[in-house]
Amino acid sequence: MTLTAAYLGPAGTHTEEALLASAAVSVQREPCATLHDTVMAVQSGKVDRAVVPIENSIEGGVAATLDALAGEAGDVRIVAEVVHPIHHHLVARPGLALEDVATVVSMPHATAQCARFLDAKLPRAERVAATSTAEAVRIAGRSDGAVAALGSRLAAELYGCRMLAEAVEDRDDNVTRFVWLAREGDAREPAAGTPAKTSVVFWGFNDSSPGALVSVLGELSQRGINLTRIESRPQRVRLGHYMFFADLDGRAGDDHVAEALGALSDRVHTLRMLGSYPAWADRGPR
Repeated sequence: MTLTAAYLGPAGTHTEEALLASAAVSVQREPCATLHDTVMAVQSGKVDRAVVPIENSIEGGVAATLDALAGEAGDVRIVAEVVHPIHHHLVARPGLALEDVATVVSMPHATAQCARFLDAKLPRAERVAATSTAEAVRIAGRSDGAVAALGSRLAAELYGCRMLAEAVEDRDDNVTRFVWLAREGDAREPAAGTPAKTSVVFWGFNDSSPGALVSVLGELSQRGINLTRIESRPQRVRLGHYMFFADLDGRAGDDHVAEALGALSDRVHTLRMLGSYPAWADRGPR
C-alpha cells in the first residue's frame, strides 16, 4: 500500500529532502503551502502522514509546527523523528552575478542560519521572507531582477537556477530535526527495549510562583526520567502565561514514564501527548 505524505512545498524543500531520505515505505508526496497546512492535512484525514521540521540546531524550535501540534491538531501524533543535515546554497537565475544581487529571498529560518554570510557578502541586499526555501528558489528563478534565494541543491535544479555560493550556512554542523506525523489511531508505540522518546506539551499551573516549573518537572526527575528538551511558547491568553513542550527518554507505556506523566497531569491544567516513537537512528516511518 502506498501512503500519502504531506510536506512543506513546493517541490525541492529541505523537508522533501528529509522525507525522501527517511521514508521506509512507498509514499505519494503531497506539497502544502504552509507548515500549519501540512500538519492539518493529517488532522483532517487528507493524507496518511506528514513530515515537518520541529527543531533546528541553530535557530531552535519551529514555532509554526509547535503551535499547530498544541492547538488545532489534537488528533495528530509524532510517530518518528529524522535528523537531517541542512545545507543552504545561494542561487539565482543564469546570468546574475553575486556582486549584483540586490534581494535575497528565503524562509526566515534559513535566512537566520546564513546571517554571517549575508552580512559579509551582501550587506546591502534586502532580505525578503518566503513560505519555504523552495518557494524562494522558484521566485528567484522566475525573476527578471537582481534576486537570489537561499535554498537546496534540489530546488536549484528543479527551478533552473545556478549556484552563486555553496553551503553558506553559518555552521557546517547545521541540522534540523524533522518529525513524521500520523493520526492518533495510526500511531504505534515502539516495541519494548527500543530506544524511544515521548513528547508532550503541558500548561496551566501556578507559573507565576517561584519554583513552580521546577516543582512540576520534579515528577520526572524523581523517577529517573531524562528530559532531553524543554521549550516554552506563549499560551496566547495573557502575557506571561506559557505552554511547555518536553521530550523525554522512554516509551509512554513504560511503567516509570506512565507514572510520571500521570503525576505531571495531576499538577497541570492540560497535558497533551504528542507522541511516543523510536529515537532517531537512520530510518524513518512508520
